[in-house]
Amino acid sequence: MYCRISRMIIAVWACVGVVLLSTAAHASRIKDLCTIQGAQENALTGVGLVVGLAGTGDSNADAIRRQQRLLERLEIDVDQIRGLRSDNTAVVVVDASYPPFAKQGTRIDVRVNALYDCDSLEGGTLLQTLLYGIDNEVYAVAQGPLSVGGFQAGAGGAGVTQNHVTVARIPMGATIEREIPSTITDGERVTLQLKRPDFITANKIQKAINAEFQEDIAVALGPGAINVRIPASRQHNLVAFMANVQNISVEPDFPARVVINERTGTLVIGGDVIIRPCQVAHGNLTLEVATTPIVSQPAPFTEGETVVTEITDLRVTQESGFLMPVQGTSASDVAMALNALKVTPRDMISIFQALRQAGALDADVEIM
Repeated sequence: MYCRISRMIIAVWACVGVVLLSTAAHASRIKDLCTIQGAQENALTGVGLVVGLAGTGDSNADAIRRQQRLLERLEIDVDQIRGLRSDNTAVVVVDASYPPFAKQGTRIDVRVNALYDCDSLEGGTLLQTLLYGIDNEVYAVAQGPLSVGGFQAGAGGAGVTQNHVTVARIPMGATIEREIPSTITDGERVTLQLKRPDFITANKIQKAINAEFQEDIAVALGPGAINVRIPASRQHNLVAFMANVQNISVEPDFPARVVINERTGTLVIGGDVIIRPCQVAHGNLTLEVATTPIVSQPAPFTEGETVVTEITDLRVTQESGFLMPVQGTSASDVAMALNALKVTPRDMISIFQALRQAGALDADVEIM
């Protein structure tokens, strides 16, 4: 008799990871907290052709047409070429970020992405590709061998692929051909923009700049911007003044927040998270269902039929739970209290959601 047992187990998730942010205050430079108005990056995009692929290129007509245009530009008579194929070439989209204050001749990194049905860009070389800005003007030219962070191999109907082989990079693969003017000041003022707008952080930056220069030159315009007046004695050397401003240390303020990723079981608890005094009990419930098929064969030379019946065995296991007082003034205190309950990060996710509903958690809960 052939017997097959199928099991279905419903249980609490296995843990993946927990991150507890330290409550100790750490100072950050203004350079890491703010950007300068007028000094932003610009996106560049272009469409090019990758050659040198080992039969893993595109199999569409567009790739062949681009090959023909390339050969014609090289003054090669395409009509004399028979059996032109595109297996070794691929049409790609090339993009890059134009950094602020970049000068003509500056080299930047580019990303290369397969556009059609290319199987792999491994071993390919990007031919000269023009990169356009939002105004359809050419600002950079990209070219060079691709760096693919993976591989693809197969034989006999089996294969293995590591990472994405249809996406590649060319470190320092593009050269700036046209400069984009960047204006960060009118000669008297500079505006700092907070990467994370916050009233308290903006006020701290304003006070830190005024204390550094011992005069009221900084004014917070809101939670996201600080206007800085350039002293008359510093206007002749803007670079040194901005370097001094960006190097000032400030302790930023962030809202108390708990970030939950239920897909991976990751829990991130901010350092300012506070839990009001409460009682927490948590236990694990496991439901196990085992199904065993029983096959009944008829006697020989009879008109009976084979009958399959199933025997189901159901078992429920519940771990004992107990009440534990939980309270704390910092993330470390909260972690110690929850660790005393011996719960996994997945259990902590459920506990924090329940604490929020009970009003015992003074923090925002963000579910990714």
